[in-house]
Amino acid sequence: MYDFSSPQTIIIILAAIFISTAVHELMHALVALHLGDDLAHSRGRITLNPLKHIDPFLTVILPLVLMLLGSQPILAAKPVPININRLKGRENGLALVGIAGPLTNLALACLAALVMRNVVFFGVAEQFIVYFFYVNVGLFVFNMIPLPPLDGSRALYAVAPEPVKRVMEQIESYGIIVVIIFVSFFYGAISPLLVHWQTAIVRLLLG
Repeated sequence: MYDFSSPQTIIIILAAIFISTAVHELMHALVALHLGDDLAHSRGRITLNPLKHIDPFLTVILPLVLMLLGSQPILAAKPVPININRLKGRENGLALVGIAGPLTNLALACLAALVMRNVVFFGVAEQFIVYFFYVNVGLFVFNMIPLPPLDGSRALYAVAPEPVKRVMEQIESYGIIVVIIFVSFFYGAISPLLVHWQTAIVRLLLG
C-alpha cells in the first residue's frame, strides 16, 4: 500500500495529510459554530490553512517517523478548542462536533474511492488520489478511538455514566500528552486492530 523509499512519495503523503487534517478540523469548527460555540472561530480555526491545524508531533513528526520505519502512518491534528457550555445540547452537541471530523474523513475516502474506480490517472496525480484515500481511511479509524482527546471519546462521553465521564474529564485535562503516551507505549498492541479496521473499510469501498 505504501512505498516509503521514495522522497516524492513521502512528500505526496504529507500533502494528503495536511489537506485531510485541515478539512477535518474545519468541520469540527463549523459544526461547533453552528451549535452556538464560536471559540474555534475566534481562534482562527475556521480555515483550510493547514498551518492553523497542524500539531508538530502528531501531524508531522509521528507519521513521518512511522513512514521512515516502514510502518503505516497514524496521526492526529491540533484539537479544535470547544466550550461545551456554549454548545446546544451540551454532551450531545459535543458528540456531534467530535464525530464531524472523522465522518468528514470517511466521506473524503468515499469520494476518493469513487474517483479511483471511475477515473484513470497517471503519475503524481494517481499517487496522490491513492494516498489521499488511504490517509483519510486512517484518519477516520484512528480518530474514532474512544480515548480523550481523540474524537471517538466525544461520542462515548455523551452516553457514558457519570463516573466514566469524570475519569474521561481527568484524562482530557492532559490533552495531547495522553495521545503521545498512548501511541508511544501501545502502538504495537493497537496497530493490528487499526490495520484490520482500515483493511475492512478499504475492501468495502474499493471492492
